[in-house]
Amino acid sequence: MGKNLPAPFRSLAVRNFRLFVTGQVVSAAGTWMMVTAQDWLVLDLTGDSGTALGTVTAFQLAPLLLFTLYGGRLADRYDKRWLLGAANTAAGLLALVLSVLVMSGAVRLWHVYLAALCLGLVNAVEVPARMAFVSELVGPELLPNASSLSAAYFSTARMVGPAAAGLLIAWIGVGPVMLVNALSYPATVVALCLMRPGELVRSARSARSAKVVDGLRYVRGRPDLLVPLVLVGTVGLAGFNFQLTLPLLAKTVFHADASAFGLLSAAFAAGSLGGALLATTRSGRPAALLVTGSAVAFGALETVAGFAPDHATAAVLVGLTGAAGIYFVQAANHYVQLGSAPEYRGRTMALYTLVLQGLTPLGALLVGWLSARYGARSGLYLGGLVSLAAGLAVLVPALVRRRRAAAGAAGAEPAPDPAAPAPSATGRTP
Repeated sequence: MGKNLPAPFRSLAVRNFRLFVTGQVVSAAGTWMMVTAQDWLVLDLTGDSGTALGTVTAFQLAPLLLFTLYGGRLADRYDKRWLLGAANTAAGLLALVLSVLVMSGAVRLWHVYLAALCLGLVNAVEVPARMAFVSELVGPELLPNASSLSAAYFSTARMVGPAAAGLLIAWIGVGPVMLVNALSYPATVVALCLMRPGELVRSARSARSAKVVDGLRYVRGRPDLLVPLVLVGTVGLAGFNFQLTLPLLAKTVFHADASAFGLLSAAFAAGSLGGALLATTRSGRPAALLVTGSAVAFGALETVAGFAPDHATAAVLVGLTGAAGIYFVQAANHYVQLGSAPEYRGRTMALYTLVLQGLTPLGALLVGWLSARYGARSGLYLGGLVSLAAGLAVLVPALVRRRRAAAGAAGAEPAPDPAAPAPSATGRTP
């Protein structure tokens, strides 16, 4: 089958990876339907409170900040396939309980907060295990392609899910949409059960005495990993709060209904899909300048998106921002994952998850407060400008060092070769 696949899809020649993608596409679409339904529910329960929306986002992402390093340790010590099966089962049960509460009319805001917190705990285990599991599915040679395809299906789900959720919320309500999400998780669990363990590309697991601090020490001793992780953390903290900024922009600035909000989110996802597909052409570890350059592009586009005068223009700019954002995230992912030793990969990717998503709750609270005080556009301005400044702070010194090194190499005269003949009086060698 692999011989007939175009190069961007070559990882799908691996049977286990095909099963993984199939289950994840269904589950991820349900997840993004859930995100849209949850955001709309919170806005309805609180009278369009940006602070409440920021709080539920913080509850969902805070466990990543606190526990994802331990999730990475579990991924390095135990079978990632079974960890993912257990995590997806738990997430499905949480979605089922919340959907029942909504459909029965008994839901309260604290129920949403509690469900978000519990889901965040599940994600603290699931996310680093899933990211590290991709390398076991396809091996190191196909890892960049498989990772980018994973981002592509996630972006596809983010494009289809919110658009479908917006239409369904207007038709059947929030509760049934959440129920659809609950019913999507078995697809991932079944796919994991159907895989052939003997075909997984597994490295030796870390010793049971291995600790989280070992992974931290490993990264601290690798400046080539530490700098991009700091950049990813800064961009994630300030710039990746679209779960909060997009619904506020749609509802409070453009006064859109649920279906129009879903379309705005779909535009962001469509751009993300384009960026992910572009990244599938990568066959090795990207250059460090590519990572920082894409961060600069993302920050500039997010800032411009904040000035969008109408819904249509916002959709275009948000789509371009999504493309630059996912390209940056994938470049950083490949740079860090391909540069780390296999025995530390789970903990390294847990740290990557921590800085990308775990710091977002702090940014969500700040952006929620800022949006409530100065309007929804201010969240985009803040995220874009901080991301732009962080990217330039890394990119400019790197370019200066490269230019100086090139100038030094060009100005240095090669040492004379003692075996070469002496020049003649005319300056030419005989």
